[in-house]
Amino acid sequence: MSNLIEPSQPAAPSFVEGYLPALLARASQLISGEFHQVAREHGFSISEWRVMASLANGNLISIGDLAQLTVTKQPTITRLLDRMESKGQVERVPHPSDRRITLVHITPEGARTIRHLIELAREHEHRVLEPFGLARAEELKKTLHQIIKLHTVQPDGDTPAETRDD
Repeated sequence: MSNLIEPSQPAAPSFVEGYLPALLARASQLISGEFHQVAREHGFSISEWRVMASLANGNLISIGDLAQLTVTKQPTITRLLDRMESKGQVERVPHPSDRRITLVHITPEGARTIRHLIELAREHEHRVLEPFGLARAEELKKTLHQIIKLHTVQPDGDTPAETRDD
């Protein structure tokens, strides 16, 4: 007796084919991979692209928050910022009231170097979401933001879901 499935029988879906974390990871890898090639063609490593895209709005952000936003370990971000700062793309500044925190922002030169790539990223996102329509695309983004919010660990170790009163 064999455990092989006959070709005429449809295979049952595996657990991971319906498991949300696996689906999110696979979708992210596929979609990000498409754009990462574009970023590399424009002279950016994937980590540099993530940092520059995260800073593109011009706001100051702590290195810890930047590490979280870019899904990168803080020591890696620190080394990356050293290289990017030497290229004149980013600048680190002390926090005005907490000496333990270092803030980082994109420089005008950095903003110029990333501007076109941001446009290409928006075009890529549009192509990815277009088959679903604007309303479904916005609902998907809203749902993902809610998932992130519910599962982000706070400095006190709690997640927002654990601290809610409902």
